[in-house]
Amino acid sequence: MMVPVALLLLGALTAVLAPRVIARVPWTDREPIVALWLWQCAVGGVLMCCALAMALSAAAAWKAVRGQLFASAPHGVIDAYALGTAGPWAGATALVLAAGGAWTAAMLTREIRESRRRRRAERAALRTRAPRLPGEGPAKERLRVLEGEKPEAWWLPGTPPQLVITTAALRRLEGRKLDAVLAHELGHAHARHDWLLYCSGALARGFPQVPVFAAFRDEMHRLVELAADDVASRRFGRLTTALALVELNEDRGVFGPAPTPHADVPRRVDRLLEAHPRLTAGRRLQWTAAGALVPLVPVLVALVPALRALG
Repeated sequence: MMVPVALLLLGALTAVLAPRVIARVPWTDREPIVALWLWQCAVGGVLMCCALAMALSAAAAWKAVRGQLFASAPHGVIDAYALGTAGPWAGATALVLAAGGAWTAAMLTREIRESRRRRRAERAALRTRAPRLPGEGPAKERLRVLEGEKPEAWWLPGTPPQLVITTAALRRLEGRKLDAVLAHELGHAHARHDWLLYCSGALARGFPQVPVFAAFRDEMHRLVELAADDVASRRFGRLTTALALVELNEDRGVFGPAPTPHADVPRRVDRLLEAHPRLTAGRRLQWTAAGALVPLVPVLVALVPALRALG
């Protein structure tokens, strides 16, 4: 009964090597959507290894689980897995992995609840700053304009999602630059980047000792911004989008020598202005397929004894 061991070793190897391999890929800033896919596949591969190892360990430890998991399998397949020869470690392994899965679900639930609580507070603040007039129904418009001295624009997830922009931003941004900022925020909404941030945040908070999850969270925050920049630049041009970013953030001191919470903005502007060419469609397809293999490999490893038994 070595398949669970092989799966756990494969999961550990993926967790160690995948971040290093992706970090060495030179085009992630040029193709943030493909990079997002690679990160999701890498983390999905680690989780798939753990889930399959848990299922096979539980089947080896308890006949009830074995009967459910291999209910329709030929007798030779069950023998190929040598489930009856597992030692006492099988049950303990299954319980530890099940606890890890439950903890992950709890962290994701916590992340979603906290995000919803923040959104309710933000929407309450919006209603305070921009109250409805007597006789108006519930506000369902996609764009809210607020009085404000700071030029700001942000996307507020929810049902429906809302784009919020201040009057200072409207005064500062003109024409296509304003359209580029709104297209950037709509790019977040249409791609549902909030769910990527929920999942990556839940894994990083639940397992802070696992470096791949912390790297996953950090890269999600960076890459979703680059992907939204690309949505805006494809519609309104790289120069227009870069100028919109500069004008929206120039009062925050992000372009000075001292580090700020928005230190990524200058790098985003430089990326837009440099305008490196994209990968060809064939290369993007190759990397997409390569990423899809990462969560598929654990499935193939788990099926090796069954395939051998079936000839």
